[in-house]
Amino acid sequence: MGRYILKRIWHGAVVIFGVTVIVFVVTRMVGDPVKVMLPLEATAEQRAAFERQLGLDRPIPVQFADFLAGLARLDFGESLWQHRPAMEIVLEKLPLTLHLAFLGIGLACVLSIPLGIIAALRPGGISDRLTVFFSLIGLSIPQFWLGLLLIVVFAVQLKWLPTSGIATPAHMIMPAVTLALPALARMVMIVRSAMIDELNRQYVKTATAKGLPFRRVVGVHALRNAGLPVVTLCGWELIRAVAGYSVVVETVFAWPGLGLTAIQAIEREDLILLQAIVFTVAVTVVLINIAMDVVYTIIDPRLKLA
Repeated sequence: MGRYILKRIWHGAVVIFGVTVIVFVVTRMVGDPVKVMLPLEATAEQRAAFERQLGLDRPIPVQFADFLAGLARLDFGESLWQHRPAMEIVLEKLPLTLHLAFLGIGLACVLSIPLGIIAALRPGGISDRLTVFFSLIGLSIPQFWLGLLLIVVFAVQLKWLPTSGIATPAHMIMPAVTLALPALARMVMIVRSAMIDELNRQYVKTATAKGLPFRRVVGVHALRNAGLPVVTLCGWELIRAVAGYSVVVETVFAWPGLGLTAIQAIEREDLILLQAIVFTVAVTVVLINIAMDVVYTIIDPRLKLA
């Protein structure tokens, strides 16, 4: 196990380095922070002086060498937009994004298991058809539209919940639900499919014939054997939330996390802050993947991690 984790950490480090280098190259090719930061009436001399101040007048290989030196110290420099160390900003925003992602995807994981089991107990029955129907609706609704719909209904009309911010626990309800519902729709279908397969296996029929309580057969044996695809999808949904889908939710609800900060950095062409965000997200994704592999062995000790 230890050797495998070290191997995965090495592979993850290569992925993180590759992603960060790609972002460095792309931001230098398409971005022009000088034009964004200076007023339109700035002279050519002012632009040149600002480029020298940012180090953008140097050749790309020199900039890349400085970038690698800073990366080794986790020092990406000062944000062009907020004039603070970029990693300091990222480390302030990251817990908010992780909080939202774990809350939303955790809610989806917890609800998907009983709903999927209920649907799998009688395939083709009323509960199964309703589960499939509502899951298809959940998969079809765009996440930004769902968030706006919740705001209109629960914040504007009913006035039950605040529209944005993070001041109280009530502010977390609509963002978490918006993040959870599409993931819940996907996960319910996976749980349902996996449980139907397991309940049709011979060991379930044998255990039931021997008098073992059906609730125990379903809740312990069948669910444990169906756990690997469920854990895989939970981890994948968490990765999607951290690396992409939280951007939509944070933008709709003005949630001051990493996703909203990334959008603002792109709008202001803050290359330094954007690089720090991408690096941090890549590290988080790698750590989630490693944690998923460890959970696999806990669920099924027969698995051999090579």
